[in-house]
Amino acid sequence: MFDTVIDSVNGLDLISALICTGVSILLGFIISLIYISQSNYTKSYVATLVLLPALVQIVIMMVNGNIGTGVAVLGTFSLVRFRSVPGSSKEISMILFAMGIGLATGMGYIGFAVLMTVIICIAFYVLYRTKFGEQETLERHLKITIPENLDYSEIFDDVFELYTRKNELEKVKTVNLGSMYELVYSIILKDIKNEKMMIDEIRCRNGNLNIVCARRTAIKDEL
Repeated sequence: MFDTVIDSVNGLDLISALICTGVSILLGFIISLIYISQSNYTKSYVATLVLLPALVQIVIMMVNGNIGTGVAVLGTFSLVRFRSVPGSSKEISMILFAMGIGLATGMGYIGFAVLMTVIICIAFYVLYRTKFGEQETLERHLKITIPENLDYSEIFDDVFELYTRKNELEKVKTVNLGSMYELVYSIILKDIKNEKMMIDEIRCRNGNLNIVCARRTAIKDEL
């Protein structure tokens, strides 16, 4: 089942190349479908997932045991990585998944590639459909904009004491050409129902400037 379809004696032929390429595109399509079912997506990204196994497969077939070519390919992959925009952990894992399948089909191991695609797609689906690894939903990432003449050291302490179990000032930076400060807090709410009340009280202190309160998991989704 796990034997390569590429003849080790005569090398690569047209039939083997077409079989590997067809399977690569089919498995890439399956990978893109499982990603679409569990994530927000763009057409360009899912199209890349479809084509990436076939592209990697072509490169591996061209290397064909040549050490010098293999080193050149490694340098090319590194260059592509550092010219890419960083993505979320889910996006990066799917790219690595597609590349791994392309490596398998590029070496002719069609049965192995199909089996691994099925197993990893099932694992991906289960992990993202269940609550595995989910953090407490009461954790929030809070950004507060204040005027430059407002002392932020203790101004929100009583509000946080009333509405949060834990709070920590993570970062302070100037915005709007230095005329305002942006405070970044990590907080854990006591009760999700009181989130609006907390924001309303903060608005009274910061002059009704911008406040952003987001789930912490959305901020930490990058590798």
